[in-house]
Amino acid sequence: MTCVAKFCSEVRVDKSTIINQTALMTSVDPVLFAKALADETRQEIMKRLCCCWLNVNDLVEQMEGRVNQPTVSHHLKKLEEAGLVDVRQEGRYRFYTLNQERLTLCCGALVTTFAPEHQAAGAPIALVDDVLPAPT
Repeated sequence: MTCVAKFCSEVRVDKSTIINQTALMTSVDPVLFAKALADETRQEIMKRLCCCWLNVNDLVEQMEGRVNQPTVSHHLKKLEEAGLVDVRQEGRYRFYTLNQERLTLCCGALVTTFAPEHQAAGAPIALVDDVLPAPT
């Protein structure tokens, strides 16, 4: 089980928590959040940043040359602007990790806003990989 799948399967947020934390979403532009998630390269970067700290060079290496350093830096900047990654500076290098708390809050607010009946029913959260067919 991947880190993201493990994290998502363990998260159980009750309705009162989501409603109380929805106020925190006001500092995040929902369009910016959606745009950050909409890009496949950013999704891959987010998966790689789950549960670990990596710098841009680590990510380029892990992506095996499919994406160059300036492109990875661009995507990290977009994720940082959306609040989806935490950043720490070590000397000349910036290290990034997925901000799982912010991701959970943003997703919870979207569910509360756009699928309140589904959320209120207490249905388990499905992962995208579980719902969408594999690409052919």
